[in-house]
Amino acid sequence: MKRKLSAFQEDIPPYSGLKAARDSYADLKQLSAIPGHIYTRPELQILPGQRRFSKVPWLVPMLELLPPTSIGHLKEWGLSTVFVLAKNYNKMVHVWESVTTMTELWHPQTNTFVFPRFEATILLEELEIMLGLPRYQRGEEPTISYTVEQINSWSIMAYITTRKTHLYSMTSGMHIHLLPIAQWITSQCKRKTKNYTAIAKAAAICICGIILFPESDRAISFGNLSIIDSISEGMKIGQAILGFLYAGLTSAVLGGPFYGSVIALELWMGMHIQFRSAGDLTTE
Repeated sequence: MKRKLSAFQEDIPPYSGLKAARDSYADLKQLSAIPGHIYTRPELQILPGQRRFSKVPWLVPMLELLPPTSIGHLKEWGLSTVFVLAKNYNKMVHVWESVTTMTELWHPQTNTFVFPRFEATILLEELEIMLGLPRYQRGEEPTISYTVEQINSWSIMAYITTRKTHLYSMTSGMHIHLLPIAQWITSQCKRKTKNYTAIAKAAAICICGIILFPESDRAISFGNLSIIDSISEGMKIGQAILGFLYAGLTSAVLGGPFYGSVIALELWMGMHIQFRSAGDLTTE
């Protein structure tokens, strides 16, 4: 049904001038006015969800067994930097005090960090550069054809293994468990099978699940599994990674668990934010 422009004009309030626009935006930026925002909880000591970013003892031993051909596939798919980050994951130390400080400044409506005199956010272009991902080029939209269908995790996992015992151990509910996949990779590598592409796809699920889409209990959702699987088809996933991080920050500031790529967040913080210890906490 078509509607005339005049029908929409009734819903649009008249412009009240530049000062009113500035005042309304200033009101929007008041983090303390957002119900449940952690900005109003000075007693918070631990960012909810941070314990899920602990060391992963099985990750590096599994990656060290990967055959060169499988590593070559990961590089072809644009996961070279993610692979390096995964190999060094257990050496990383997350500075949760800084992450918590930044999270307290996150605005869930504008998706920006609100500072006293400016706002900042993580841009898609920055994320792709930091993580070495294939770059999204504006203007590509007309050349891409999308088919919307229900995600079938078993069909994705069937490329890796068709044994039901393996599939049942790798899946539960709406999630995929990474440890059984890593165990399958280890078994394939030790037996020196030539399932190089399947091993690479399984390794991509593990490293992306740890570095880009970390969730609870070393598991990823079916939706994120589908995104990771699309990498081998040449799809760009930077927008999905950024959106997942935005959602995790919003979850944390409203009292839920933090999730998303904390590595990407810390890389961005290292590029733009300088933290210094303050002797007098009352100093602005």
